[in-house]
Amino acid sequence: MTAAHTPNKAAIIGGGVIGGGWVARFLLNGWDVAVYDPDPQAERKIAAVLENARRSLPALYDIALPAEGKLHFCGSVAEALDGASWVQESAPEQLAIKHRILAEIQQHAAENAVIGSSTSGFKPSELQEGATRPGQIVVAHPFNPVYLLPLIEIVASKQSDKAFIDRACAILREVGLKPLVIGKEIDAHIADRLLEAVWREGLWLVNDGIATTEEIDDAIRFGFGLRWAQMGLFETYRIAGGEAGMGHFIAQFGPALKWPWTKLMNVPDLTPELIAKIAAQSDAQSGALSIRELERLRDDNLVGMMRALKKSNSGAGGTINDHEKSLSQQKPAQESPALPQTVCRQVPQSWTDYNGHMNEAHYLEAFAQASDAFMALIGADDAYIASGKSFFTAETHLRHLAEAKASDTITITTRVLLAQGKKMHLFHTMYGDDGTEIATCETLLIHVDLGTRRACNPANDVTRRLDEFGTAHANLPKPDGAGRHVGQKIG
Repeated sequence: MTAAHTPNKAAIIGGGVIGGGWVARFLLNGWDVAVYDPDPQAERKIAAVLENARRSLPALYDIALPAEGKLHFCGSVAEALDGASWVQESAPEQLAIKHRILAEIQQHAAENAVIGSSTSGFKPSELQEGATRPGQIVVAHPFNPVYLLPLIEIVASKQSDKAFIDRACAILREVGLKPLVIGKEIDAHIADRLLEAVWREGLWLVNDGIATTEEIDDAIRFGFGLRWAQMGLFETYRIAGGEAGMGHFIAQFGPALKWPWTKLMNVPDLTPELIAKIAAQSDAQSGALSIRELERLRDDNLVGMMRALKKSNSGAGGTINDHEKSLSQQKPAQESPALPQTVCRQVPQSWTDYNGHMNEAHYLEAFAQASDAFMALIGADDAYIASGKSFFTAETHLRHLAEAKASDTITITTRVLLAQGKKMHLFHTMYGDDGTEIATCETLLIHVDLGTRRACNPANDVTRRLDEFGTAHANLPKPDGAGRHVGQKIG
């Protein structure tokens, strides 16, 4: 397969819950997306998914995502596939249906387009049966919500083309996903086999009257579910083995695997009575909330947990950090000392308070990001800090002029008021979507030797670059609010 130009169009065949999630993932990462789904309600359903995705996906990041792509609903598979570099089939889990749709896709798709299937159970060799180009088809199994959860299981067969697998992984990383390549195919892949084990045990616990659906969910969400989010299964158990590690854990708890604890090889009969029992308990557990309210609750919780994981670069947080770095590298460098935009990002739900707007702690966090971004512009970046020098904040004055609410896009510009020896005096201005000034932050930073923890002059290159900004900004009018202190000109 020959290398192609950078892909920028995805075709989504099937716009249900998973297909709609794929639409949002590509669209919000700047791809044009064409959708084919014969369901007359497809546009409405995908619009609802996009509403949630626009609220939550950008909130994971501390920089702005690319400009949203164009969305087009098509009347045929052929129309949707025109010019598409990635094709995602998300049809019902029936092999005959998938064979028919994949055959139609291969009739119209470019030969170098990746064709991914969202199947949660079928092996790639089963999907490739009778295909004209079997190596073009890969299993690309996502997890709901696709626009937030990064894992994608990429499953290969003996007929799979390594070039397509490699290209699929590159494209998925480009839109912020974490491809897990599974080289040996198996029914239900990896993740769903693990989920199936827990699901079977849950069904038995309800069937036998031991626990309700809420009690089982509580056991997961208050306990091991939190551990799994950051470390998974085996690393969690390695810690449980203490200093002696995994070997000690298995020696201590391994014999319990032979005890009659589990019914993994069986499943209770899903009788009408058991189904009604589970449905009634589930309704009692969360029926007070609509599905859309539950989705938003889920998304807000996922954003909060994944943002926490960003801090330690663990699990899904590491994937978001990697994607954020790649997005930053795509932005043009600040070539001149003009007034730079140092922040452009969405306000996450977790930054808002009981008044419904961003609270003061997060205004300060956003302005701190602006200071960090400006430091990077003048060469005081991560490598410089690692060399043993940095700027420390000595004094800050924050003014609140208007409100920023969840999902608002905020931008910050930074001006140098003073660049003198060890001192760097900055004035940040935050703007809303419509250009309204929301807040300002005046801050004085002192250059410090991290070894001695004492003030010192910056390196020559940093001093030169800072002076360039200071000179360029010296002729600008004094910003409103500069030099203020608390209480001045109020009332």
